[in-house]
Amino acid sequence: MGVTKTDIFTNQQNKLAMQLKAIAHPARIAILQQIIKANACICGDLVDELGLAQATISQHLKELKNAGLIQGSIEGVSICYCIEPVAWKNLQNEINNMFASYKDVNTCC
Repeated sequence: MGVTKTDIFTNQQNKLAMQLKAIAHPARIAILQQIIKANACICGDLVDELGLAQATISQHLKELKNAGLIQGSIEGVSICYCIEPVAWKNLQNEINNMFASYKDVNTCC
């Protein structure tokens, strides 16, 4: 089995790939949409909203947090999650820059 050679890519490329991989799952997109829709920290409401098991949601939240896209704080026995604003803005800028860099010149394929 081959090893991914992340060292041949820039830190920026590796970070963008990690964040995009983290959101490349429909459950994680739904979680992010719920957090954004709430416009506040969410504490345990996701099970009722999404219809997924708590363990499944916890795993998806862990992936999003590891990618730096959300942040969590402990409140009593609950962990509340919200969008990490700096990481979210950086991801938005990276994607916008990548899409804006393409110029359609209709000269290939």
